[in-house]
Formats: sequence, structure tokens, C-alpha cells
Amino acid sequence: MRVQTYPDGGALAREAAADAAARIRDAIAASGRARIIAATGNSQLAFLDALTRTPDLDWSKVEMFHLDEYIGLAADHPASFRRYLRDKLITPTGMTTVYLIDGERDPIEACQTVGREIAAAPIDVAFVGIGENGHLAFNDPPADFETTDPYLVVRLDDACRRQQVGEGWFASIGDVPDRAITMSIRQILKSRSILAVVPEARKAAAVHLCLDGDVSPMAPASILRTHADTTLFLDAESSALVTSADR
Repeated sequence: MRVQTYPDGGALAREAAADAAARIRDAIAASGRARIIAATGNSQLAFLDALTRTPDLDWSKVEMFHLDEYIGLAADHPASFRRYLRDKLITPTGMTTVYLIDGERDPIEACQTVGREIAAAPIDVAFVGIGENGHLAFNDPPADFETTDPYLVVRLDDACRRQQVGEGWFASIGDVPDRAITMSIRQILKSRSILAVVPEARKAAAVHLCLDGDVSPMAPASILRTHADTTLFLDAESSALVTSADR
């Protein structure tokens, strides 16, 4: 894993977007298309804004997959990740080939539908974040490192649900769904490259566990250290507790 640290979130977002754009261009040049995975959440906003403003990216040749979605939440709900991706990435770029998780249909069928699509060809680059509890997508600790299913149904822990309230997506923890559909750990690791965009002081403890502790299901994002081409983008605040030599 490569760890890149920047003085602030703005610099982090710009550099991560430049790296992402280069990887998308390379994939299009190599095979005529780029298949990507996109994360959501407040920590991704500046990165996605910088990426969508990047000139000379042919978004008509980009296919996007969705990391996770709440079960039972309407697509037009302010906290829906489908709505987030439409507002922050799909509409600004004019991207047309997108595979979104339908959290309003039968969850097993939804997993199977998007799972078939993602299994059809390799993913070129995955954009991910790390949750305050160390989760990767909605794989809360202890995460399932073994399942080979591309997507699975999970129950969200209280720390994860509190984060959603803290970010302003819900008024109270009682409003946050307790189940979700998430891309599995093994599916994320199948991506040719992974860019983890992790700004802000509230992520510092999770970053510390990711880099300084054992690779463990109790620190789900630590599994990124086993991937051959992962870059972790940090700012001064999110990197504040890191002690490893990889900083």
C-alpha cells in the first residue's frame, strides 16, 4: 500500500482526482472503456467534485458500480446513495452506464442482479473510503473476509449508524436503516487498483487501526494492505495518529 499525505483536504482531493483521472484514461486507452467503483459519504464530496471537473475525460466510456445502499430507503431520500451518486457523479459527468443497487427490491435479488454485472469483467479502479469504525463499504467489524459473493446483505452496527447521523444524513439513529446491501471485501480486492480517499480528523482512529494494527476483520480497512495496487490518500488530520513506517 502506498500512503500519500497532504496538508489539507483540498490538496488531498485534487491529487486523488488527478490520480483517478489518469487511471480512467489509461483503462480507456487500453480496452476502450473503464469500469469503476464509486464510494459515497461526506468524505468523498471534494474528491468527486474535483474528478467531475477534470477536463478531457470521456465519461461515455466509463461504467460505474455502486458500493452500498440501505435496504428499504427510497431512491429519492436525501440519504440514498443512489441519489448521492446521481447528484454528485452521474449527472455532472453525463455518464450513462451505471449499475446501482436497488435497495427497495428483494435484497437477495438485488445482490444477484448487480453481482452478475460486476462479475462480467474486471474492475479497473475502485474509489473507496474508510468509515469511522474502520468499515470498508458497509462491511462493519467484524467484517467477512471470506465470502466470494460480489454483494451481500449486512446488518449495520450502531457506530456506523451514528456516523450517518453525525454527517447529517438522518435526524436520529432511529431513522437510520439497520440493514444494507454492500459490495463484499473480496469483490473490492478484485479491483486492479484501489484509491482510498480518507480526509478529516474523525477518521484518524480508523486510519491508525488500518495502518498500525494487524490485518483483521475487526479493522476491515486493514485488508487494503494486502492489495498489490492500493493508494491511501490522507490529510494532516486523518494521518495524525499513524505511527507506522509506511506513513
